[in-house]
Amino acid sequence: MLQKLHDGKTRTVLVAGGAGFVGSHLCDALLLRGDKVICVDSFLTGSRANVRPLENHPRFRLVEHDVCQVLDIEEHVHQVYNLACAASPPSYQADPVHTMMTCVAGTGNLLALAERHNASLLQASTSEVYGDPEEHPQREDYRGNVSCTGPRACYDEGKRAAESLCFDMLRAGRTDARVVRIFNTYGPRMQPNDGRIISNLLVQALSGDPLTIYGSGEQTRSFCFVTDLVAGLMALMDVDPNPGVPVNIGNPGEFTINELAAMILTMVPGRSKIVYRPLPTDDPQRRRPDIARAKQLLGWEPKVQLSQGLQQTADYFASVLAEPELRATPSRAKPGSNMTGALQIGA
Repeated sequence: MLQKLHDGKTRTVLVAGGAGFVGSHLCDALLLRGDKVICVDSFLTGSRANVRPLENHPRFRLVEHDVCQVLDIEEHVHQVYNLACAASPPSYQADPVHTMMTCVAGTGNLLALAERHNASLLQASTSEVYGDPEEHPQREDYRGNVSCTGPRACYDEGKRAAESLCFDMLRAGRTDARVVRIFNTYGPRMQPNDGRIISNLLVQALSGDPLTIYGSGEQTRSFCFVTDLVAGLMALMDVDPNPGVPVNIGNPGEFTINELAAMILTMVPGRSKIVYRPLPTDDPQRRRPDIARAKQLLGWEPKVQLSQGLQQTADYFASVLAEPELRATPSRAKPGSNMTGALQIGA
């Protein structure tokens, strides 16, 4: 069913980072709902393969653009989703300056675009704003334990700064900005080499390689399947009135990395063994969302169990490994360093 506005026109939604893992699933869901979708991506970590099935869709348009530069869209836009940032540690640490600029200048440019179009904006923040938490589970009013000088700061502090921009613009009455804090998400279209724990372990198991665990493996994570996440993003964007506060979206089921590895070895039988490596700097020990706010404000909670989602993700990686030409390998070229005109919130 087409999403019609009061004037009878179909809603137009811009998804920055729309060719990425989560962004491409969001584009699918918006099109299925009947929206027009403008997918904006620089293809630094996103992949054309993720959106290739949509290229001939009459309500889909692809724009190659780095949000660190001012973005002009002539067509009127009703909603803006900002998912434009590398999200796995190897990706965002590959060019930390660009990661920080994507979080700050990129978010500023998209806020300015939303202001010009009188559009709502949803900022994809992250559970990493909580750092290595001293509170467990993490509620939205917890202010975090983040290193502002470590190797993860470009992402952790970049996302915290982006949240500040959004709430400043909201308080000023300039943009209807909403902030979601995303916890570990997984599913089909993840990059096989993106460095996240589920993709790492599944690809290693499917390849018959040792499973690499960093640290003791007793650190915990909570894993949310991508379709559940997308439903939460859309619910937060559409809720009225704007909650005016950040909202955690994630699955509160908590697993140690050792438990995850054991599940994968059962699911992908073979001769793989587990090897342990030193824990990376500033890697959080525990991660679990408190989703009471999402339940109360959005009526949202996850539906997909980890065992179900892992099987779908394993099937996807098996197909990718069997047919390398299907692999959604992003461009690894570094972005340009010229940030002239990158942040014009008042434009």
